[in-house]
Amino acid sequence: MTMPHHALEITLTRPLSPAALHQAARKLPLVANHDATRLMALVPAKTPHRAARRLRHRLEAQLPIDVITTHYPDADHKVILNVALPTTVHAALTAAARRECQSPESLVELAVHRALAEHAEQENDRLDRAVHRLLAHTTPAYLLSAVGHALTRLPESPTP
Repeated sequence: MTMPHHALEITLTRPLSPAALHQAARKLPLVANHDATRLMALVPAKTPHRAARRLRHRLEAQLPIDVITTHYPDADHKVILNVALPTTVHAALTAAARRECQSPESLVELAVHRALAEHAEQENDRLDRAVHRLLAHTTPAYLLSAVGHALTRLPESPTP
């Protein structure tokens, strides 16, 4: 029986030099983005959790790893995060999780979900204000036409 491979993305704390990337790729095949701040790897393991741990164990000494994530969501539509926390942060997180009668992972998951929901709400509010400013100077029909026209053209890269 063959071992499944899991696509993992590595976010680095700083860009890698070509030499450092070459050295790390000798341990495990890696593909880098244009500025070598994110890497992709296929890691054989029974589960995505094991794949992330195996990847961190193999490359942690060579790379400035910030976060490892699964590139594709699992069956529950979740992406796995592998973060190495400093000892003091890990201890504080574990203590907080005990107080809340939860696992540290559940506590982090809840915090991430809350942060993402807050970000989505802020983005919706920002867009709502922008649309109202535009509607002060045009009609809804013209604005809708302009948005439709803009969406039919493919931008090279999104602008914030």
